[in-house]
Amino acid sequence: MRPKITIIGAGFTGSTTAHWLAAQELGDIVLLDVMEGMPQGKSLDLQEALPIISSDVSVRGTNDYLDTAGSDIIVITAGAARKPGMSREDLLNTNAAIVRSAVDSSVPHSPNAVLVVLTNPLDTMAYLAYRRSGFPKARVVGQAGILDSARMRAFVAMELGVSVENVHTYVMGGHGDEMVPLTRHSNVAGVPLLEMLAPDRLQAIVERTRKGGGEIVNLLKTGSAYFAPAAAVAQMVSAILKDKHLIVPCSAMLEGEYGLRDMFFGVPTQLGRSGVERVVEVPLDEVEKQALAASAALVRESLATLERLSA
Repeated sequence: MRPKITIIGAGFTGSTTAHWLAAQELGDIVLLDVMEGMPQGKSLDLQEALPIISSDVSVRGTNDYLDTAGSDIIVITAGAARKPGMSREDLLNTNAAIVRSAVDSSVPHSPNAVLVVLTNPLDTMAYLAYRRSGFPKARVVGQAGILDSARMRAFVAMELGVSVENVHTYVMGGHGDEMVPLTRHSNVAGVPLLEMLAPDRLQAIVERTRKGGGEIVNLLKTGSAYFAPAAAVAQMVSAILKDKHLIVPCSAMLEGEYGLRDMFFGVPTQLGRSGVERVVEVPLDEVEKQALAASAALVRESLATLERLSA
């Protein structure tokens, strides 16, 4: 029997995630959304494409959480995008209600699933899903650093004119403008990034990485990124279902690692069939530690807002 993957939210990111997963034949997919007809139509369109790419998985669209029963993985992409005039607090409040509903409606039908969260603000929503689900910390993980690291890899490859396969970069911290690209630990075919790029060009890439999502929003005018976020989720799902023990940066629950506790935060994690198998602690210098602390403070601030709004 193939694994079962539920994707909650059939918008651009959710449906593109379904596309990536189906193309890799990772499992049968249930695409759920509150909008009637939309997940059914997108799923049927994708199902009709699979013979062309020789994929034998099934893709089903639904508005009923009963259809998600027995899922091995539940991906939450549902959430509102920030609109003009909307404060960060408004966005947090709106998306917290969406994530609560998604968790409350799906977890009873799939008590052994691994939860993968994509909704923003990412680290806060992953924490909310963890608390709401009652799952052990290993079975809740947020998609963060994989996307940010991929963006940085793309920018470095473009700058140097090399294959993306030769570029290895690592981004830690909260999924936002205060993320921490670890330039000291990044390399191109084993050559440290600090030796491959002039300081000003490297700093420009770091800043572009931090504002990568905003750059796409500004270009699209009416939407946000979805190809890369969906591909990042697909990599996580693949690592979990294939029990790959893959070390990638994700938002995981910390209990003392990096001096942080009781919060989800972007760190290198090892992913396998049980979810987050362990957090890998990278040695940091003082500058990196200070940057990570500043990023953690912003996540703490968001968590405090969530607690206040929930009181």
